[in-house]
Amino acid sequence: MQLTLVSHHLCPYVQRAAIVLLEKGVPFGRRWVDLANKPDWFRAISPLGKTPVLLADDTPVFESAVICEYLDETHEPRLHPADPLQRAQHRAWMEFGSAVLNTIWAFYTAPDAAALEARRDELRTKFEQLEAVVEGPFFAGERFSIVDAVFGPVFRYFDVFEALGEPSLFGGLPRVRAWRAALAQRPAVREAAVPDYRERLTQFLLDRRSELSRRIERQLASVK
Repeated sequence: MQLTLVSHHLCPYVQRAAIVLLEKGVPFGRRWVDLANKPDWFRAISPLGKTPVLLADDTPVFESAVICEYLDETHEPRLHPADPLQRAQHRAWMEFGSAVLNTIWAFYTAPDAAALEARRDELRTKFEQLEAVVEGPFFAGERFSIVDAVFGPVFRYFDVFEALGEPSLFGGLPRVRAWRAALAQRPAVREAAVPDYRERLTQFLLDRRSELSRRIERQLASVK
């Protein structure tokens, strides 16, 4: 079966599916789509108008969590735990990862300083919750899981935020910091993003015309 991952260059949900594919060593192609100008062929295979979509031959599977589950059922090695209760817990933390991504969106689109700091506090609270459950070096210990595939793209945002002058959220969270570092070194996590991800995300953030956009503009002007 030929697998094609319909992708957007910055989509973290695309990255999580790509990480699972790369971890499993499954050959796949990419087909890129501009979500600001969705072509008819894409609308036909993505009822929600979102990436990713996995084309299994000509059959589309949409929604990243569903794609990851499908891949885990059909390709070794299995990334979910074998125990049903642990597997359910992992699926719950995958959903938590999506909630973190929603808060990241609210952070970089915050219209003013008060809103930005409120979202920063929300993110800090979420990472404090993770600090209590992460085992290390990965989410559930030595074994890489789909939860790790979910959080690799999450931490990638903060690599860019910090490079652009934003303070770290991870002080006093040693387990989360170590987890972030372990994911950053994982080949599948690195290879899931496009080579110019940082430049693309920086421009994307500037285009939001948000409080964070203005801070980035000042930071970039100060280093010229």
